[in-house]
Amino acid sequence: MELFDYPVNSSKNWLPKDGTVHYYGPIMDMETANRYYEKLLAAIEWRHDEAVIFGKHIVTKRKVAWYGEKPFEYTYSNTTKRALPWSKELLELKVLIEKMTGETFNSCLLNLYHNGDEGMAWHSDGEKDLMKNGAIGSLSFGAVRKFAFKHKQTKEHVGLTLEHGSLLVMKDETQSHWLHRLPPTKKIHAPRINLTFRTIMEQK
Repeated sequence: MELFDYPVNSSKNWLPKDGTVHYYGPIMDMETANRYYEKLLAAIEWRHDEAVIFGKHIVTKRKVAWYGEKPFEYTYSNTTKRALPWSKELLELKVLIEKMTGETFNSCLLNLYHNGDEGMAWHSDGEKDLMKNGAIGSLSFGAVRKFAFKHKQTKEHVGLTLEHGSLLVMKDETQSHWLHRLPPTKKIHAPRINLTFRTIMEQK
């Protein structure tokens, strides 16, 4: 796998306060990124996401998958998922971003957005199953999409553009103080796959 020498300032913190977000830009050549995109699209066990909001059961157009080194349970939006075993490609990508960032991960939540109509509303990844203030490594493949942060108290906004084959890392107090979202757009007609590598805390 040919890696890029960080094309952007990966040490820059994109948040002005109360958290840390590093954007590495594309971390692999286009051919490698295309290969991972096609493999993930075809081989991952995609399912429509489900949520229970105000007592109403909702099934999203967006598809998701949950993988990990153990059959971890992960609960969000009042639904629980059990992790599938790592695939070859997911394990390769996990090792790659661990080497690049110095972080460690034991699980991965994947999202498949079929086009720009599908996005993600404002939220933070603060579920009790996750390591508090732990790093989340976000890999993007496919359509280039905008990504936004909003401070929970001051309402400050920060926006980035996530490229094909790129890596974004959120850590420290980011989830406690900031919301993030993937805004929908009518301009995008191609799919995007997003992998968010996480650390699940095992219950003792």
